[in-house]
Amino acid sequence: MVTTAVNPYLDGNFAPIHKEITTDTLKVIGELPPDLSGMFVRNGPNPQWTPIGQYHWFDGDGMLHGVRISNGKASYRNRYVQTKGWKIEHEAGLALWSGILESSQNNPDNYYKNTANTALIWHAGQFLALWEGGAPHVIKLPNLDTISEYTYNGKLKSAFTAHPKVDPVTGEMMFFGYSFTPPYLQYSVVSASGELLRTVPIDLPMGVMMHDFAITENYTIFMDLPLTFSPQRAQRGEPGIMFERDRPSRFGIVPRHGDTSNIRWFESPACYVFHTLNAYEEGNEVVLIACRMNSTTIFGSPQDTHADPQANITRLYQWRFNLITGAVCEEMLDDVPTEFPRVNENFLGRQTRYGYASKIAGGIIKYDFSNGKSQTHEFGKGRYGGEAVFAPFPNATTEDEGWLITFVHDTREDTSELVVVNAQDVNAEPVARVIIPQRVPHGFHGAWVSEEQLSASM
Repeated sequence: MVTTAVNPYLDGNFAPIHKEITTDTLKVIGELPPDLSGMFVRNGPNPQWTPIGQYHWFDGDGMLHGVRISNGKASYRNRYVQTKGWKIEHEAGLALWSGILESSQNNPDNYYKNTANTALIWHAGQFLALWEGGAPHVIKLPNLDTISEYTYNGKLKSAFTAHPKVDPVTGEMMFFGYSFTPPYLQYSVVSASGELLRTVPIDLPMGVMMHDFAITENYTIFMDLPLTFSPQRAQRGEPGIMFERDRPSRFGIVPRHGDTSNIRWFESPACYVFHTLNAYEEGNEVVLIACRMNSTTIFGSPQDTHADPQANITRLYQWRFNLITGAVCEEMLDDVPTEFPRVNENFLGRQTRYGYASKIAGGIIKYDFSNGKSQTHEFGKGRYGGEAVFAPFPNATTEDEGWLITFVHDTREDTSELVVVNAQDVNAEPVARVIIPQRVPHGFHGAWVSEEQLSASM
């Protein structure tokens, strides 16, 4: 009997949807707070056509799912990010680009397809859809129309991370671009008004996949982790991208407006980090909190036959880097597997009492770093959510005054909903469940756009 393996990234709630719809009035279970006003938008991969060859979750075309909330009511729309590659394939009526798992890449016109499928950021009046291999795309709100690629008046000379950081005090935005050819890392600062002020190279010994980074009030933290790229390996028929467990992890701390001449490097045991929660300064130390895994086989290529049972399992960790002594202290904060960590971004880069992360088994964990305790909001049996985004209360006076918002998929009913949880009472039932008129596939990162920001975009 011949059996055909089903690609897990094209099955269940990973499977793409193909209808772009708009629904003005959604059913609400519970009550949307009257002062919750704005738009929740989440990005994620959704292949327009049947993929060529092996498909990896990272390959899909970006699709935005947006829920507009105002006066206790909600509406929904979803739209593809209409990138150059999406338009070419849309015209052709089939997939033309191969995915990252293919040993022989098919790239029409030698163009690597920017899928714009990973994350979102609001800065200086622009709402950007992000993919770390290329330029951002400007998205018009609230209709989610794609305007164009955004290159900062031609000043953008590197790739653009999916996780830029906006300082809530100065309004500056920091980003980086990594490459598998020199320069391996470039670091940029954008002013509060949206001007790309400077881009400087940061020296690395070889190309690495650097998905995220962190900022503090005065510093930027880069992670040179041993998920490396080697063209020599690729030429030998070995994995081009591979986790090297014998290489240490390096953390580089540079003054915000510094460069490679004044970066300080700190070493710790080999690990990988996809997402940071926050970082801050405390005395002579810089503190970083992030979801850490011992190793990763995310590209399906373990480097030896001794499989790591803890590979790809992310747990919340803290690092303390002493700027005087050079000492590094690494500590696990929670042994429960979590990912997609977030904070109230009005406090990004400063010490926060609270942090939030998605419980892998289906829930949201609220961490209280002042006492080492946590509380968990469980979605319920057969219900799984994604990244929980923090939407602050208007005129909030304390850090955790706000709502946690995410999409949840019910596997038993094969339905999706937007869940709104009071961040000050995460153990309680959701204050509101907004029923979405079609399934929302699992995705990556979301953003809350306030009513004030929406008004500036319209």
